[in-house]
Amino acid sequence: MTESIVANATVKAQIRGMITRRTALILGLSIAGPWAMSQSADAQMSPQDSADLARVQAYLNGIRSLRARFIQTAPDGSLTQGVALMQRPGKMRFQYDPPSPFLLVANYGILFFHDSQLNQTTNIPLSRTPLGILLGDQVALSGAVTVTKFVRLPGQIQVSLVRSDNPGEGTLTLIFADNPLTLRQWIVLDQQGKQTRVSFTNMEVGASVDAKLFDYRDQGAGGQAGGG
Repeated sequence: MTESIVANATVKAQIRGMITRRTALILGLSIAGPWAMSQSADAQMSPQDSADLARVQAYLNGIRSLRARFIQTAPDGSLTQGVALMQRPGKMRFQYDPPSPFLLVANYGILFFHDSQLNQTTNIPLSRTPLGILLGDQVALSGAVTVTKFVRLPGQIQVSLVRSDNPGEGTLTLIFADNPLTLRQWIVLDQQGKQTRVSFTNMEVGASVDAKLFDYRDQGAGGQAGGG
């Protein structure tokens, strides 16, 4: 009996550690370090790059709400999926499909990350995550945000961003299809170069979203996003 209790405690500790790391990746958190700091320099922008960056900023500011399906690829290649909802300013929800026990809700300036398997909730200030860049009332890709890399490929634009005052919190790369400009993926990169990729399908910009789905205080993990 004692060996069983110790074994269960060890497994739970391992799971808790895994959840902590996964939470950091999903929310765009990383510990400041030499690798992260080396990425904080401004990207060298051509006039065409600057014009395209202005298009990206205008596109992001045009998204007041959205609903989409997402597929998340972890650094180890494991996949989870579900429904993503966003309503600016400040609201986001990632409802993971079963059997994943995770729910992420952003509101009140806080990211709530709930693990129903452990019955554990982690609260992280939205201002400490690069994802918070996307949830402001107005998105500005300058000043408080530094563009560290800009890549234009046939039919695609990639923009890498950090918070100017603390680039070690994480790098967020947004990947857009072009003509028309459409957000397709984002990548959160940690200080060791490990990345978590989130891809979107069936995106509905301007979708009507029930505000209660963003109120974690009232509903906890019980609400269902549906759709998609």
